[in-house]
Amino acid sequence: MNRLAQTALLFLLGATLLHAGTTDLYLRYVKEGLRPLVLLAGAVLIATAAATLWYERRSTPTHDHHREPRVSWLLTLPVLALILVAPPALGSYSAAHTGTALTKPFGFPALPTGDAPLRLAVADYAGRAIYDDGRALRDRELKVTGFVTLDRTGTPYLVRMGLNCCAADAQPVKIALAGNTPPVLRPDTWLEITGTYTPRRTKDPVNNGPIPYLEVTTARPVPTPHDPYDETWNS
Repeated sequence: MNRLAQTALLFLLGATLLHAGTTDLYLRYVKEGLRPLVLLAGAVLIATAAATLWYERRSTPTHDHHREPRVSWLLTLPVLALILVAPPALGSYSAAHTGTALTKPFGFPALPTGDAPLRLAVADYAGRAIYDDGRALRDRELKVTGFVTLDRTGTPYLVRMGLNCCAADAQPVKIALAGNTPPVLRPDTWLEITGTYTPRRTKDPVNNGPIPYLEVTTARPVPTPHDPYDETWNS
């Protein structure tokens, strides 16, 4: 691969990272807190490309140019694909084939009081239901948002995928749904579930991890959120 192709590849990769970091595209690859590093990496790559081009122009005499294999330019195609084709966030297929990643939290912060419905993240509800026996959830109306996945028996789960760093290490936390569930549930549909705590539990068919149930009162479709990965995992 010649220097010109290397320079073009560095520039395209840097421009791709800057484009991803200045839009929501980066959320498909890494967690929200890594945005400054994505922008920095893009700027460094573009600066490196500019320095490489400047050095090449100064060090190579004009009469010394030689033909390089054109196939080297094909290496730019994956970078262009990142710009032109944004991958979808991980969804029901990944969740159905990956066991729940629920782990015991270090503690349970106090929840807001009052009569208004209590909005919880999927991981927060699951952690409190399993490891705190739902003490703070009893007799409360709850709202939880996630996407739908179904196991092989058709059991519906509400899921959020969590990131430790990037999409490559994404893992699901699942809540099994009971009660007044919609008669037809399509995988990857995002729902806002209103319901109540129930002590009922089950085990994930993939890894036997614990999964709590949520007694559904109502369910309504909602748009895919700005950050499709669970915000409680981003700390």
